[in-house]
Amino acid sequence: MFDMPLDFLKGKTVLITGGTGSFGQKCVHILLEKSEASRIIIFSRDEFKQSEMQNNIADPSRRLRFFIGDIRDKERLLLAFRGVDYVLHAAALKQVPALEYNPFEAIKTNIIGTKNVIDAALDQGVKKVVLISTDKAANPANLYGATKLCAERLIISGNAYSGDRTKFSIVRYGNVVGSRGSLTQVIKEQKKTGEVFITHEEMTRFWITLDQGVGLALMALEKMRGGEIFVPKIPSMKVKDFISVVAEGCRVKVVGIRPGEKLHEVLITPEEAKHTIEFKNYFIIFPEANWWAKGEYNECERNREYGEIFSSNCNRDWIDGEQLKILLNSI
Repeated sequence: MFDMPLDFLKGKTVLITGGTGSFGQKCVHILLEKSEASRIIIFSRDEFKQSEMQNNIADPSRRLRFFIGDIRDKERLLLAFRGVDYVLHAAALKQVPALEYNPFEAIKTNIIGTKNVIDAALDQGVKKVVLISTDKAANPANLYGATKLCAERLIISGNAYSGDRTKFSIVRYGNVVGSRGSLTQVIKEQKKTGEVFITHEEMTRFWITLDQGVGLALMALEKMRGGEIFVPKIPSMKVKDFISVVAEGCRVKVVGIRPGEKLHEVLITPEEAKHTIEFKNYFIIFPEANWWAKGEYNECERNREYGEIFSSNCNRDWIDGEQLKILLNSI
């Protein structure tokens, strides 16, 4: 359950790009229930999903607003960002196979769209922007990961142009249990046939819930100084063990690793480790830039060392079958 205090949002306006997605919908529920934000704006390009969301979310305080628009359209972003204090930038194209086949569409949304978000935020005086990134941006093996890595670098560099007026930071995490298009949903569909597919028996992945993902983003929004990448300490599990719980009793067919697919996911690379500090529940990767002044982080437990990666196979925290069942029942 989400239990983070959100006092810092009192009287503020929060805009979520790609706000009709799984992250945006969960975030809106939390903001309406837990915060005193004055306005919560959904910015997305799908009017049908916006209509569904309006019908499904109770908003007696009338704080929720819906803007139709695409982050590829800078002029629309400039209008949408007027009077906005905080932006959670979740809009992206994410399906790995589709983006390998449609590469420039990924570039136009994930890279150029992110540049538009930065430009509009700087122009309209937005106080803080947090990019929702992915483990696939760390040492990317596919086009999606490469575009998200570019988006991360653009967001970090945005701080060099803002004169401390607008701050830009990032949250980076792994697979979201139960989100739209997630492995959970894919396997549940496959199990109807009695057979599920796995690409490699030793494959591992990180796992995080939507509550945890939103919590990380809102924590970053409060604590950020501009330029950091916030990485949660989240558990790992072998995909075959995950399948044995979600599709118990089904036949499992090994089909081989797909193009652009990693055997294990990485959240902190060896090169990033040397400018990373560790906290009880998360890490912060600092930018390597001459404008960055780290200052003091009082809750810091220790500095990471060069080469000390954080990957789904080199993890101290693992989920077993019973823990996964509890997790799935909670979402």
